Amino acid sequence: MSKHWRILPPDTQSVQDMAERCSIAPVLAQLLLRRGLGDPLQLGSFLDPKLTDLRDPELLPGLTQGADLLFDSIRAGDPIVIYGDYDADGMTSTSILLGALRMLNANVSYHVPNRLEDGYGLSRSAIEKLASLGKKTIVSVDCGIGSIKEAELCKELGVRLIITDHHQFGPCLPDADAIIHPALPGGNYPFHGLCGAGVAFKLAWGLCQRASNAKKVSPELRNFLLSAIGLAAIGTVADVVPLVDENRVLVKHGLRSLKMQPGIGLKALMKVTKLDSKASFESEDIGFSLAPRLNAAGRLGQAQLAIELLTTTDEARAESLANYIDKLNADRDSLERSIQIGAAKQIKEQYDLESSPALVLAAPGWHPGVIGVVAGRLAEKYYRPVIMIALDNVGQKPGTGSARSPSYLNLHEALLACKDYLVSCGGHAAAAGLRIDESNLPAFREAFCEYVASSTGVERPAPELSIDAETTLGMLDLATVRQIEKMSPFGNGNPRPLLCASAVELAEAPKGLGSSDRHFSGRFKQHGTVVRAVAFGQGEWVQELQEKSGPIDIAFRPVINDFRGMQKVEIHLVDWRPSRLGASIPAPHLNKSYVRSE
Repeated sequence: MSKHWRILPPDTQSVQDMAERCSIAPVLAQLLLRRGLGDPLQLGSFLDPKLTDLRDPELLPGLTQGADLLFDSIRAGDPIVIYGDYDADGMTSTSILLGALRMLNANVSYHVPNRLEDGYGLSRSAIEKLASLGKKTIVSVDCGIGSIKEAELCKELGVRLIITDHHQFGPCLPDADAIIHPALPGGNYPFHGLCGAGVAFKLAWGLCQRASNAKKVSPELRNFLLSAIGLAAIGTVADVVPLVDENRVLVKHGLRSLKMQPGIGLKALMKVTKLDSKASFESEDIGFSLAPRLNAAGRLGQAQLAIELLTTTDEARAESLANYIDKLNADRDSLERSIQIGAAKQIKEQYDLESSPALVLAAPGWHPGVIGVVAGRLAEKYYRPVIMIALDNVGQKPGTGSARSPSYLNLHEALLACKDYLVSCGGHAAAAGLRIDESNLPAFREAFCEYVASSTGVERPAPELSIDAETTLGMLDLATVRQIEKMSPFGNGNPRPLLCASAVELAEAPKGLGSSDRHFSGRFKQHGTVVRAVAFGQGEWVQELQEKSGPIDIAFRPVINDFRGMQKVEIHLVDWRPSRLGASIPAPHLNKSYVRSE
């Protein structure tokens, strides 16, 4: 579906004033102003976030009580279990707190549910088993805020429950011994965007202060916390929380920590992914290399191996685990490709994309741990809600479904409207899960599509690209892109700037990249400047652009490719269209006032 390009005009005078006042390049000034960063004090903390910008852990709602109780359990020698989650945020949260408690000589172990068998969060059966094993204190990380009945069970069994979480909570809170949460009712913490690993890091910090009997922790514990920031950075990027405020500090310094002092397991994983050869790390290295491998272990039911990798002190074991998890990631990738091919076949055979308001796809044999990723890709590609259901191979158990949607539809509300056809459902506005009996699938498909159609009207809203600025390829030299890189780390809440260039041409025939030519690789030229471009997951653009005659407009994100110490500017192609300017003509300077909104 073609996207609407919205190119907002720059305020030329404000750009010039800010560039002169802050001694930065006009391009950086323009991009910062687009992010609402015009105040010099705010700008300084954004461009150069310091560890001292992290708030004292005692300010986090519930942390004082939770840390005191946990520290009492440590000193009493009580058996403590960390109850984690199976995604990268949950794994890093578990690893941070596990490392801290081991440093403090606690009697500690961990439990992480199996995604395929146990589902998300605290479970009654797991709590009963842990209690039977003599565990006296359970500390949840990245889960638990909705576990009302499970908290009651802990009371009945005499197990102390400390919940650390960051997810949205309901009208009632669990009756736990302590709850640590940035948005806890009655608290006044100014930043609610911490992920599970961020909350766990704050708790680990508070415990280290108690062990040191001072705000300034001992050198040994300080070194541990500096290393743990790297784990917190992985969880923060992987959980796609906004990279602003404290999250920006954690990721900025966490990337340095990952480079300078990774744990043994992460060091082995970086060797496998060839990140060890990079001079410095970017948030994309987490998002595209480290986090997918950790998540692959969780999606395939082996999250405990990823936690072992992150916490092991045995180099041989670390190397073995890193290689195995890398293989799991390759298996996950193969599963996703296979499912996506099957889904595409269903769409072609069963749906009219001109009129279908949503896509409900189902098949036996689809892996329930990876269908959510494929649903997300299809929802983005076709810009409509997508539900993918993994049916039971023998038709005896309910099918497991994952749903993803663009922002114009609230998935949670949509599924509740169709709950009569479901065994269960839950989730959020953009992502949800469900269970359904196969016999109810046709009726559910019809009801869901009718709900989406009635909610969105006759015409679905068109996807939109909000473009920061227009430029020429010739303006994107190393010096300019290095200025743009000062805005890093990039991610949710602070995306890598999206630029566009008009009337560019292919410098040579494009080609496929990667296994099965899944990605696009090409070279574009404009006014004598040639720049290499890649587009991940857009292999079909190779043929489309080969068949396209005449100049095109391109939307892209500029990057610096650092290969064996040689740096050069490349672009990540986001979208393209036949040029609105026709023949190649001089394009506007990025730093001059130029307006075109379509």
